[in-house]
This record gives sequence, structure tokens and C-alpha cells, in this order.
Amino acid sequence: MPNRIAAKIAGVASYVPPRVVTNADLEKIVETSDEWIRTRTGIRERHYVDPGVAASHLGTEASRKLLVAKGVRPEEIDMIVVASVTPDMMFPATACLIQNNLGASKAWGFDLSAACSGFVYALTVAAQFVGAGTHKKALAIGSDVMTSILDFKDRATCVLFGDGAGAVLLEPTTSDSEGILDFANDIDGSGGCNLYMPAGGSLHPASQQTVEKRMHYVHQEGAQVFKYAVRRMSELACHLLERNGFSTRDLALVVPHQANLRIIRAMQERLGVDDSKVLVNIDRFGNTTAATIPLGLTDAIEQKRLRKGDLVLLIAVGAGYTTGAVLLRWAY
Repeated sequence: MPNRIAAKIAGVASYVPPRVVTNADLEKIVETSDEWIRTRTGIRERHYVDPGVAASHLGTEASRKLLVAKGVRPEEIDMIVVASVTPDMMFPATACLIQNNLGASKAWGFDLSAACSGFVYALTVAAQFVGAGTHKKALAIGSDVMTSILDFKDRATCVLFGDGAGAVLLEPTTSDSEGILDFANDIDGSGGCNLYMPAGGSLHPASQQTVEKRMHYVHQEGAQVFKYAVRRMSELACHLLERNGFSTRDLALVVPHQANLRIIRAMQERLGVDDSKVLVNIDRFGNTTAATIPLGLTDAIEQKRLRKGDLVLLIAVGAGYTTGAVLLRWAY
């Protein structure tokens, strides 16, 4: 294996806020319809946080569930990597807030920003430290409160997103029959203008003008993002499989980023993968950005769609553009 990492996913957990917002609920505040949303995106409902609930809160809940389920004490965690485009604040890092909330007193960590590819990037980064033998237990977390940056006057975009978080526990492995086999991540900055939030950083600091111009919300050119996502996810998936001597026939499960059902199905068609091998839950959660893949893994476990030794592909495209893919053998 070209880039085999001596690390495995030893556990997964996720958390979504309890408030469910259906398409019918959105019809009351946005000029849209359930039929329009379902046919164009595949989404039926999503979860929204209540006021005062931030990315660190969701990430903490997912991580606590994970540690309890695996019988791991917080002080056993060596590292926390958090993927988010909606951190609680510019600084300190959301990883610091989650570390403190958990009582993970021996962990260090940081945030990274790769939008919808964020969890895949966090997973590959944390796995490097575990695979190198310097860390025994690491958390890779994807947590986003997308409702904090949605413009509910942009009816084509605001209906797509929900809030949620997911976390995985990474541990060392010495077995070729389990763990992360390879990864492939890339970026294409020329597409950054098609999906971005204009203000809030050093280029356009918050001001009365940026607020009035609605520059603190997600801006998206949906058609351009759609075309790039379908093409690049398909290309990267094929490249990663071929590099490791596999074909799509060898896959037990593909867990793609949940941005749009039509993107998932178009990618699936290009890969020639049957429905039974593709995890889809966008109908229940919408696009939770960095949380979609761990939410998908959680569902796959609950639905008994993963067995030890299964070949699994995680694949995502996000703003930037960013693309990420991880090929692994399921460990439990």
C-alpha cells in the first residue's frame, strides 16, 4: 500500500441537536416548497441548534458519547483535531474548548478549515500522529453550526444545511487487515469564488457595511459546485482505488459527503456502485458540512452495514475547492 498508516478507526459517535426542522417548517419562512427541496436535494428535514449552542457544544457531546461507548477516560486522549467552518469564535480554537469540556487534560490539538472536506482532512492529520507511534489515542471531530451563517433570504442555499457533529477515535494498528490503507487530498483554489463567506476575516472585518451587504453568510454558485463535486469525487475515488490495486467491486461501503442527493447519485453512477454500497442519510440531516461523514459512519454501524475487514471509502468535496478521500479496512 503506497501510503499505509498504522492507525485505525476504533470508534465513532455523532450528535445532532434535538430540534428537527422539516421542509414544511421552512415553507413558513422561505419562499420554497417541500416538493422543490426534495426533488432538487433529497432533503426532507434537518436539525437546528437553539440559541447559544455552538460548534464546541455539539463536538463535546459527540466526543463524550464516543468515550463512554469505548470505555476511554478523557485523560487518555493525546490529541484533538477539530474540523469546522463555524468555530465558536476566531480564537481560542474550538479544539481547546472541547478539550476543556471533556477534561482531556493531557491532550493537545487544533482546528482546521477545509469546509465539507474538513472531517476527512482531520482524520488523515490525526492518523499521521497515531501511525507514527507518537500518539496512542486521538480524536478527529467534525462539528458545524451552519445555521449561524445561513441567509434565509437566499432560498436556494438556506434549505440545504443543518447542524451536527461527529467524532472518531483513532488508535494504532499492526494488522494489514484493518486500519487506514491510503488517502488522497487536494485543493483547487480557483474555485474558491463559488462557495465562500466574504466577511468576518482580515480581508473584510465585521462592520456596519459588511452586515448590511449580508457578507457574513454562505454564498454559493450551486451549478458550479455541483459539476466540480461530481467530477472530482469520482476522479479521486478511482485514483485512490487504482493506486492500491482495488476496483469499485471490492468496496463494501462508500460514505460520501452529504451535500445533495443528485451529486451522490451522479458520482455513484460514474463509479458503477450499487445503492446497497452507498450510505445516504441526507434526507434526515441535510448538509452538516464537516459532520456528514461521521454521521454516515454512525448510521452504517447502527444499520449493521459494516463488518470487520470491509473495504470502505470516505469521500468529500468542499469549499476551497477542497477534496478528500480515505480508503480503509473497517476495524470492528
